[in-house]
Amino acid sequence: MPARLQPTAPIAERAILVGDPGRALMLAQELLEQPKMSNHARGLWGYTGVAADGAELTIQATGMGGPSASVVLADLAELGVRRAVRIGTCASLGDLALGDLLVVGVAQAAQGAFASHEDGKAPRPDPGLTAALRAQLPAAAVASVVSLDTLYRTERDLPSVLAEAADMQTAALLAAATEHQVAAAAVLVVTEKSDSGQLEDEELKERAKLAGRAVAAALSS
Repeated sequence: MPARLQPTAPIAERAILVGDPGRALMLAQELLEQPKMSNHARGLWGYTGVAADGAELTIQATGMGGPSASVVLADLAELGVRRAVRIGTCASLGDLALGDLLVVGVAQAAQGAFASHEDGKAPRPDPGLTAALRAQLPAAAVASVVSLDTLYRTERDLPSVLAEAADMQTAALLAAATEHQVAAAAVLVVTEKSDSGQLEDEELKERAKLAGRAVAAALSS
């Protein structure tokens, strides 16, 4: 039994990963038939149920930041997860607008402990899952992301790397997925932009649901 997750119901071979436990519940209600809570240890809510394609799907919260996401992914791999997609949020560093969806093409780590996971190389998502996500979300940008251990407060705090967006998990999650032989990819919703403020909560919910339906379809392909 893994040290962090303590499942009370079976975990599916495919999973949707979100940082926020509340978003995990929302997507479970949106995407699963009669979802059952599969984990509540450490406040990392997880749910398993039957998706629209008739197969089981797990939706699991990973907590905040790369270190938390890495250990949750490791536990899920031990429990049998073989394919996983992160649905997260990010800040635009360029032309992406509030509410835009992006499919991660490459994730770079910076500023912190989990940068050591990279071994000098930027983690890349699974090509097959990424192609399936692009097919489900043709209007989404395919973008590079830089993942930070701490929230930045001003643009001067950002690392000097070329990336379209910044978040706190994707690079660490992809690195852990490679280590544990899990095919993984990521879709992010732009919720912050320096000249536009923050995305409203209701719009974020709708964009997350849209991403969730697309990810569930991509995982069924």
